[in-house]
Amino acid sequence: MFVILDILGLFLCSFMSLFVFRKFAIYINLVDQPNERKHHTGAVPLVGGLAIFIVVFSYLIVFSETISSSALYLFCAGTLLIVGVLDDLFDISFRVRLVIQVVISCLMMFVGELTLNNAGQLIGPFDLEFSYFCYLFTVVAVVGAINAFNMVDGIDGLLGALATVTFTSLAILFYLNNQKSLAVFSTVIVVTTIPYILMNLGFPLGQRFKVFMGDAGSTVIGFTVIWLLLEGSQPEQNSAFSAVTALWLAAVPIIDAVSTIARRVRKGQSPFQPDREHLHHILLRLGFSSRQALFVICTASALLAAVGIIAHIYQVPDYIMFYLFIALTLAYYFCMLRIWRISIHVRKFIKKINSK
Repeated sequence: MFVILDILGLFLCSFMSLFVFRKFAIYINLVDQPNERKHHTGAVPLVGGLAIFIVVFSYLIVFSETISSSALYLFCAGTLLIVGVLDDLFDISFRVRLVIQVVISCLMMFVGELTLNNAGQLIGPFDLEFSYFCYLFTVVAVVGAINAFNMVDGIDGLLGALATVTFTSLAILFYLNNQKSLAVFSTVIVVTTIPYILMNLGFPLGQRFKVFMGDAGSTVIGFTVIWLLLEGSQPEQNSAFSAVTALWLAAVPIIDAVSTIARRVRKGQSPFQPDREHLHHILLRLGFSSRQALFVICTASALLAAVGIIAHIYQVPDYIMFYLFIALTLAYYFCMLRIWRISIHVRKFIKKINSK
């Protein structure tokens, strides 16, 4: 009974926070205007992340033992939240944001002692450790996760839903490893994200009360994901799962980001230059509606996360799951290179579905 009341309380706090910050955002012009890359209607408040993480931070202040180095997490995530709000307001250059993300990575490593040192049994029946290279790989992982989740924030409901899949998967694995506090923290994020998803989709109050996540939300979501993945996958932290399993829990954002960056580099473009070549953009151009694209991507994400969880439970060797993940990433990359040849058949299939 108390658990249900706690969940309901968090849900309502998140909903109320969204309403309060929504009015505040309109007052200070913290809104998203439509342009050539953004096809929504009217100015939409960018407060989803701000509202969600104010509630999450409040929970963590009260229950500070939930995660290791909670004060450091609050400082790092709070910094990213503030920088994200400033970016939404004033469009901070990517180089400045990148420097801040690298500094945050260093704080995680040298103050919080969270590093990507053990990659699991990637190439055989023994653990692969990065030794001094762990610092480089940790920075890449942190910066990569932050920007991977930022990149998928392209259609209504998508970022919130993908984050929900990842945090739900984390909650399951932490619970199975008897790390109840981390399981609860992951669940708290899921519960506080659901009101945002509903308002982002215009349910139940309609498009008038629509809100977007904003860079503040997407960056803190990515940061929180990588924090929990490192805390859950490294042996020094009483690992609940392997580093390879961690890849599957956030498979869609990772695969889409790696593929998109590789295509941009192949074309001689900046790897961080915004475009409309992400999976959700391609599905929309193939003829899927926004809701259909959301369903397809989230279903794929949930299935891939389930594969990772099941492989962990049945102790499938890491190197098998790693090579399978690499094969999946390469298949996706080459498929996207030839997507417009494939699109003819896809459009015909979609027309048949819509005509029924």
